[in-house]
Amino acid sequence: MMKKIVLVSALVGTLASCTATEQGTAIGAGSGAIIGGVVTNSWGGAAVGAVAGGLVGALIGRSTEHRGYCIYRDRYGRRYEARCR
Repeated sequence: MMKKIVLVSALVGTLASCTATEQGTAIGAGSGAIIGGVVTNSWGGAAVGAVAGGLVGALIGRSTEHRGYCIYRDRYGRRYEARCR
């Protein structure tokens, strides 16, 4: 029953999201919740999996929004985004 609820909410979240970051977050959170719930067989594991999956999904989604841009580091170690060379 828990798997069905999480799967349906992930599907609804994916359909309702507009940007690639939002879609990545929804897909990652849903997948993480399912995996965390199955592995630990608890709601706590599902919650931790949802958070972790959402973060990773957001990062992946964000990276696809800026096509043609790369992340570089300056000589001080600070990260910045610029057109790929």
